[in-house]
Amino acid sequence: MLIYQQVANITCSDTDKDQETEVLVFARVKKSGPYQYVQVVHNERIEGRVRQRVIATLGRLDVLKETGQLEGLLESLARFSDHAAVLHALKTNQITPTSTVHLGPPLVFQKLWEQLGLPGILRQLLEGRKFEFPLERVVFITVLHRLFAPGSDRAAERWCRKYALGDIDDVDLQHFYRTMGWLGEPLPPDQQPQPTSLTPRLRKDLIEEALFQEHRDLFSNLRLVFLDTTSIYFEGDGGETIGHRGYSKDHRPDLKQMVVAMVMDDQGRPVCCELLPGNTADIKTLIPVVDRLRERFGIRDVCVVADRGMISKQTMSQLSQRKVRYILGARLRNVKEIRETVLSRGGRYHEVHGPRSKSKDPSPLKVKQVLIDERRYIVCHNEEQARKDRADRDAILDKLRAQLKQGSKSLVGNKGYHKYLSSPAGGAFEVDEVKVKQDVRFDGKWVLQTDTDLPAEEVAMRYKDLLMVENIFRTMKSILDTRPIYHKCDDTIRGHVFCSFLALVLQWELQSRMRSRGWNTVWQRLRDDLDEFQELTLPLGEKTFAIRTPPVGDAGRAIQAVGVALGPSVRLI
Repeated sequence: MLIYQQVANITCSDTDKDQETEVLVFARVKKSGPYQYVQVVHNERIEGRVRQRVIATLGRLDVLKETGQLEGLLESLARFSDHAAVLHALKTNQITPTSTVHLGPPLVFQKLWEQLGLPGILRQLLEGRKFEFPLERVVFITVLHRLFAPGSDRAAERWCRKYALGDIDDVDLQHFYRTMGWLGEPLPPDQQPQPTSLTPRLRKDLIEEALFQEHRDLFSNLRLVFLDTTSIYFEGDGGETIGHRGYSKDHRPDLKQMVVAMVMDDQGRPVCCELLPGNTADIKTLIPVVDRLRERFGIRDVCVVADRGMISKQTMSQLSQRKVRYILGARLRNVKEIRETVLSRGGRYHEVHGPRSKSKDPSPLKVKQVLIDERRYIVCHNEEQARKDRADRDAILDKLRAQLKQGSKSLVGNKGYHKYLSSPAGGAFEVDEVKVKQDVRFDGKWVLQTDTDLPAEEVAMRYKDLLMVENIFRTMKSILDTRPIYHKCDDTIRGHVFCSFLALVLQWELQSRMRSRGWNTVWQRLRDDLDEFQELTLPLGEKTFAIRTPPVGDAGRAIQAVGVALGPSVRLI
């Protein structure tokens, strides 16, 4: 059994009820030639360094196993060690666990929770406000639930009983609802800024701002920020005011929704989220969010990087008035100036080699600058993407021509087909070769518009970072599965979404610390490994022991990354 194999070598250790005793004598396997030998070793401290001294060599490992001497030795030693006794009893199926709790998730993320200063932030906000239950603990449980078993707050109340979260017997479902309402509660009128199209200033805003101030040196003062939006749909009415029908990125136009705008720094770290009515178009999001960002975090010198869905002439004019620099994706096909002038303008492309690209990349990103009056465009081109675009178009055209031979007219409703079709008056549909030729001009290209004085190569890399951030956002959203929401009150809806935001913060912090040690990990694998790190309760005679399974895979790395000190593998309870 894995548990036994992991800790059987500490058979000479013991633990007092009240105090851990350092393991000084233990068994090890020493290889000599083709054989392995079992040795009893004593730790000695010599000149400030711990060295191992062999007390006795018990014999060859293979011989000890074949003759049964190893089992006999362990059984004999068990008489002198509770640890060895419970391990031996477990291995020989003499006892079975009476309960099991998941240890890894609360162990790692509680440490991160404390390191980020969240308990202190919440305690400060709770001054003068009395709750008959541990609100800070409920927030943490909800956030942890978002990370490991996304679902409703009702599910979180049941889920937490399986995890090592301390004494939570007095916490029930109503406390989760009240906590969500408190987090999403508007601040008093005297703490509200000038009215905007966004939601009122909320208590969760204070937590975001306190987090930012606690770790301001890590956030690079938000000189460069990335903005992305998503929609979250409701199964019910969507609160009193926040739920509206609008463009659904979840492809659920039949349901009311809200819009969540996420702000991240240049490392992809979540900074804050703004919660908007569901009928708020992306193009109307950028300016109010920027205004709130500068007001809330006290920043002035900032460059905003955003996608083409948020760009308009009015948007850029308003950013310029506010002296906010921007790097914005432009609509390649829909803007006449870009389609007919920018893409037709000559000029030499320059290769871009960012920190994550290779100098010998067979298909590097290429950029060139185009100036039209006072407007600055950066044309980007990638040959690999161009090849993909050509292959996709060829596949579409092959299917289209095949259907045209069958005389099918139903394909006109297919947008993928429609842009390549023409219909002469009174005639049948046919492939428009002029449209096909025009489409070739866009292969592998995208255009940025900026008012910064950054080199074209730097502008392109900053926008490429946005694509990375958007991918992170999508991945996080799918992992946390915030949708759908069943709450019926605006305050609880906002609190529910904010807990998902805090989960993103914790996830990012953990993976960032692991990356800094050279450990790149996939979140799903990391989550599963942490969930497998458990503690079993075992009765032995008149005593009860807790035995911890060994952390495997990414769980061990995560524990190291946050600086958790593990106690003894077996303890008396």
